[in-house]
Amino acid sequence: MPGLIEANLPALQVVLPLVAAPICAMLGKGSRAWAFATLVAFLAFAISISLFIATYGGQVISYEMGGWAPPLGIEYRIDVLNAFVLMIVSGMAALVLPYAHRSVAAEIPAERQPFFYTAFLLCLTGLLGVAITGDAFNVFVFLEISSLSTYALVASGSWRNKRALTAAYNYLIMGTVGATFFVIGIGMIYMITGTLNMADLATRIIEHGDSRTLRMGFVFIFIGVGLKLAMFPLHLWLPNAYTFAPTAVTAFVAATATKVAVYVLLRFMFTVFGFDYEFQAETLKNVLLPVALVAMFAASLVAIFQDDLKRMLAYSSIAQIGYMLLGLAFLTHTGLMATIVHLFNHAVTKGALFMVAGCFILSAGTSSISSLRGIGRDMPWTTAAFVAGGMSLIGLPLTVGFISKWYLVQAALELGWWPVALLIMASSLLAIVYVWRVVEAAYLKPAPEGVTRREAPLSMLIPAWILVGLSIWFGVSATLTTTAASRAADVLIGSSQMLWEE
Repeated sequence: MPGLIEANLPALQVVLPLVAAPICAMLGKGSRAWAFATLVAFLAFAISISLFIATYGGQVISYEMGGWAPPLGIEYRIDVLNAFVLMIVSGMAALVLPYAHRSVAAEIPAERQPFFYTAFLLCLTGLLGVAITGDAFNVFVFLEISSLSTYALVASGSWRNKRALTAAYNYLIMGTVGATFFVIGIGMIYMITGTLNMADLATRIIEHGDSRTLRMGFVFIFIGVGLKLAMFPLHLWLPNAYTFAPTAVTAFVAATATKVAVYVLLRFMFTVFGFDYEFQAETLKNVLLPVALVAMFAASLVAIFQDDLKRMLAYSSIAQIGYMLLGLAFLTHTGLMATIVHLFNHAVTKGALFMVAGCFILSAGTSSISSLRGIGRDMPWTTAAFVAGGMSLIGLPLTVGFISKWYLVQAALELGWWPVALLIMASSLLAIVYVWRVVEAAYLKPAPEGVTRREAPLSMLIPAWILVGLSIWFGVSATLTTTAASRAADVLIGSSQMLWEE
C-alpha cells in the first residue's frame, strides 16, 4: 500500500483537495469544515515536500494519467522547478488555514463558512494543477478552476465591505479576458503542431520553425498570462481584490496566485518556446524589461500615498512582480535564478505582512494606517512582525528580500547594465518610505483616546511569525532556496536553445 501511494503522489497532489472541496460544503456550521480543510492542506504540503525531495537532485517524474502515454494522454511532469512551486502553494495553504479560523469567523457568517472553505480548496486544487501538469490545455483548465474560486473568495469579503463585490466583478472581467487570450494562444500553437503536451510542443515547434501564427500564439499567451500575474499595466484588478477580500484570502492569493502565473510564463517561455527564437528574445528585452522597471517605481510611488494598509501592500506586490519579471528579462542564469528564488521570498514576506494586516483588522477594526496610531504599544508582537516583514520587503541584509535583490543586481552587473542595478537599489528606497509610514504611526504617534486594542490571538500570531521566521532564516542561510532556484534555472536553460547572451 505505501508503494502504491508513493507511485500515485502526483495525482494525489491534485485529486486530494479536489475531492475534499465538496465534502467541506456538506460538513455544516461549526469548525468541522475548517478542521477538514486544514488537514487536507497539510497532507497536500506533505506530498509536495516528498515530490520536491524526489526531484531536488535533478530527477524528472513523469506520471501518465489513466495509463495513457504522452503526448496522447495527459502527463503530470514534475521537475525541481514546479516541485518548488508546489511546495510554496501547499505550504502557504497549510499556514493560512490555521490563521483563517479566527479571521474568517470575524469576517464571514457561520452558515457561509463551509462554502468558503470549499472555494479555498478548489483554489488550492487549481493552483497545484497549474504547477504540476505537463499539458498546455490542462494549464488553462486549472487556471480557470483557481480563478473562478478566487472570484468567489474575493466576493465573500462583501459581508464586511460591499465593495468586495465590485472588486470581484472587475477581477472576473479582467481574468476572463486574460483566460481568453491564453486559450487563443494555445489554439494557435496547437494548430501548428497538433499536440498539447508541453515537452512535445517544444520539439514540434523547433521542427516547424518560425511563422506568423507562432508569433501570434506567443503574443496571445504572453498577454493572457500577463493579465493573470498582474503585470504592469495589466494590474488593475489586483489592488481592489487584495484590499476588499477577506484577509485570509488576500494572504493566500498574494503569496501564491501571482507566483503560479509567473511559473506559467517561465514554463511557456523556456520549455515550449525554448529555442533560438529571436522574436521572443526581442519581446523580453524591449517590452518586458522596461515594463518591469516602470512597475518597480510606479507601483511603489502609488503605495507611498495609500492610507489603507492592505491597499498599500497590494501596490507593493505589483512592484515585487516587477522584480520577478526583471530577472526573467535578463535572459541569464543568474537572472532566472533571481526570479525563481523571489517566488519563495516574496511569498513568505507578503504572506506574513497580510497576516499582520488581518491581526490589526481583528483587534482594531480597521486597516487604515492613520487609525493605527500607537498600536505598537497595544499589539507589540503583531507590530514587531510587521517591522520584520517590512525589513524583508525593503531588502535589508539577513532577510530573504536581500537575497532576491542581491541576485538581481548581480545579474544586471554580469550584463554590464549598471544603470539597471542602480535602479534596483533605488526602488528599495521607495519601499523604505511606505514601510516607515506604518512604523511611524505604530510607534511614534499617540494612540487615539478611548480606544482599546488587544494583542492578536495566538492562532493568528503563530502563522505570521512562522513566515517572519522563514524570511529571516532563509535570509541568513539561503542554501536550500538558492540551490533549488539554480537547479530550476538549469532545467529551463537546458530545455532551451535561445541565444542567451550575445
